[in-house]
Amino acid sequence: MGEFVRLETGDGIGVIRLDRPPMNALNTQVQEELRAAALAAATDEGVRAVVVYGGERVFAAGADIKEMADMSYADMVARAGALSSAFDAVAQIPKPVVAAVTGYALGGGCELALACDWRVAAEDAKLGQPEIKLGIIPGAGGTQRLSRLIGPARAKDLIFSGRSVDAAEALRIGLVDQVVPADQVFDAAVALVRQYTSGPALALRAAKLAIDRGLEMDLAAGLAWESQLFAALFATEDRREGMAAFTGKRKPDFTGR
Repeated sequence: MGEFVRLETGDGIGVIRLDRPPMNALNTQVQEELRAAALAAATDEGVRAVVVYGGERVFAAGADIKEMADMSYADMVARAGALSSAFDAVAQIPKPVVAAVTGYALGGGCELALACDWRVAAEDAKLGQPEIKLGIIPGAGGTQRLSRLIGPARAKDLIFSGRSVDAAEALRIGLVDQVVPADQVFDAAVALVRQYTSGPALALRAAKLAIDRGLEMDLAAGLAWESQLFAALFATEDRREGMAAFTGKRKPDFTGR
């Protein structure tokens, strides 16, 4: 699809593959190719789940600092929104999405992993938000998604200090969901989402929307949002199939409609 980011599909799984050696630095071109790959994965009906993968050696070691070093305030005002929305395109994929993290996921790399539903990390992986050491803060969702995931106090520790955490600490604080040997990361990530490729796609989409959007609302608004999504699913073929299968004591055959 792009020079540095491509979408590979097969067996219901789309792999968004970063490939910009040596460290998958996330420059403007990579950001825009990432946006395009995310939109393609979102709209491809044959893709039922997504893996974001940087390769066997590194997930993404952060933004391209050489590109950013000469940017002025006016330059970044013009670019910051597009930077954030490129990562948000991954978060908005209406399907289960997992990050397969090898090596480093730092700065923008960590923010990209945070935009996924789950994170599977190699035993030797390192994750963190070191932007403070450059005199800046995370600008692609790090301050917002990290605090929602691991809590504000732990997020402040990582963001204020700029320190990275190893896989064991990342698992303990809830930054990653699984830790496996480095050579098993991709397969473990695929296994995590494969179970959803035969599931009711519209119900999975609704569940993701209910959780993600509901976190932005107060409880009463979130409950109302959930009720709307719940009721809407009664117009789907999969709802009829699922309930018919239950009453008929058989396995459902979901079509995603």
